[in-house]
Amino acid sequence: MYKYNPLHCLPSTTELPCSDDKPVDSELQILIPNLLLAILSTIWHNRDDWYFGINMGIYYDPTQDAIVPDAFLSLGVERFVGENGRSSYGLWEEDNIMPTLALEVVSQTYNGEYEQKKTDYAQLGILYYVIYAPTRLRRRRQRLEVYRLIDGEYILQPGYKIWMPEIGLGIGREGGTYQGRTREWLFWYSEDGTRYLTQEEQMQNLLEKLRQQGIDPNTL
Repeated sequence: MYKYNPLHCLPSTTELPCSDDKPVDSELQILIPNLLLAILSTIWHNRDDWYFGINMGIYYDPTQDAIVPDAFLSLGVERFVGENGRSSYGLWEEDNIMPTLALEVVSQTYNGEYEQKKTDYAQLGILYYVIYAPTRLRRRRQRLEVYRLIDGEYILQPGYKIWMPEIGLGIGREGGTYQGRTREWLFWYSEDGTRYLTQEEQMQNLLEKLRQQGIDPNTL
């Protein structure tokens, strides 16, 4: 006798739109998530149980439009899926594992980061919601706001470096260099507050050590 399995009737994420097709209106909306991913790929290089999506749709229901954060971090899922990777993040294809963190980078025009998106992510049950305003602030808002979901409500966490024990990382803002640009960026931190460096900064430190040892890097 045929046994009906509703999961077999759900569409593949390859059949669904991969994003909201809205163009970003700030280069930082691309650079900031990519910096976080680059650092994460270094410090978690030996782990395959995480995924960091950028401008990718999160589908919680195949009949509803996706929610598209600027970036999200999901734990306990496969980092690499198939030859071409994910096109979208469908919960029914990810063992119903909800992302642990969602990030929104506030652009020149507000897009509901402090209102509707905050409500949407709370209803989904995303544990941490991070809002970063790199160039423009609303009144009474902090440049970086990290919310933790407690009893269904987002509670603002104090400080500019926030430790997230469920993730095993902190997130904060600080000056640094990425792709040749020195400015304030978002970074990952260890529990003791030490900032994880970008690849450029690691290379600069290595070159400086070589020079201190009397070695000309150009000769290597």
